[in-house]
Amino acid sequence: MTEIKLELDNKKQGAFNLYENNVKIGEMVISVNDETLIVYHTEVDESASGKGYAKLLLDAMTAYAKENNIKVIPLCPYVHAQFKRHPDEYEAIWQKPSIS
Repeated sequence: MTEIKLELDNKKQGAFNLYENNVKIGEMVISVNDETLIVYHTEVDESASGKGYAKLLLDAMTAYAKENNIKVIPLCPYVHAQFKRHPDEYEAIWQKPSIS
């Protein structure tokens, strides 16, 4: 069974962790506050590569951001690429850098 758990410390830093049969096989490392969620890194175990698990993590993070009405700063290359590839899907939560 595949399960994604948001696990944060008392500073609201942590990850969306992906478990398969109670074994952690992936993570999306984040920090969150009242207004923003920063995604630093997404990684899935090589043995689980190509099964769509990174997208499951992305979907969980996206749902969390929408439910909590917060913007996402996608520092993670994978998440940033998905935001750029599908801007309509992520426009409501994407905090783009301001251009000075």
